[in-house]
Amino acid sequence: MMKFALYEYIPQRFLSRATFEQQDVSRMIIGFKDGRNVYSRWAAREFARALAAVDLKDVVVVCIPASTRAAHVRRWKRFSSELCRLTGATDGFDRIQVSGSRKRAHVTGDYELATNIKHYVHIDNDYFRGKSVLVIDDIYTTGQSSATFISAMQAAGADVLMALFLGRTKLFRKADKY
Repeated sequence: MMKFALYEYIPQRFLSRATFEQQDVSRMIIGFKDGRNVYSRWAAREFARALAAVDLKDVVVVCIPASTRAAHVRRWKRFSSELCRLTGATDGFDRIQVSGSRKRAHVTGDYELATNIKHYVHIDNDYFRGKSVLVIDDIYTTGQSSATFISAMQAAGADVLMALFLGRTKLFRKADKY
């Protein structure tokens, strides 16, 4: 299965080492993660542009759950609806329910999703059985959260075709310069 990121994401602690363009994209990704309308529309357009050559009429778009129900709704509901409107895909947002919460992995370094996805996410197995699915997430860092969620979707009977990410985290070493 293919995994692809549209942009390079620079964590805030490294933004001073990034180019202007990288800083701009990283700030837009953070705005998207915060659920701001303008960035939700921007992200949906960017994904739609990347997927323009793909026929998505029989594909369900599913977003990897955020750390809490509120964050999940704020970040993904509007985005998912807009992306599906632009691409003709089916919106799977309402078929993934988040209850409870988990630690934010990018803050704590604890990728808890791998161990407790069944405790805070409900996947509508009956709906996804036999469906072609496109998985979307905001930032790819280690790939652990996406691998766990994709496995859960496959266990529910979904045929996960691809995973797309808005950004892939770029980590800097001391020798890296821009």
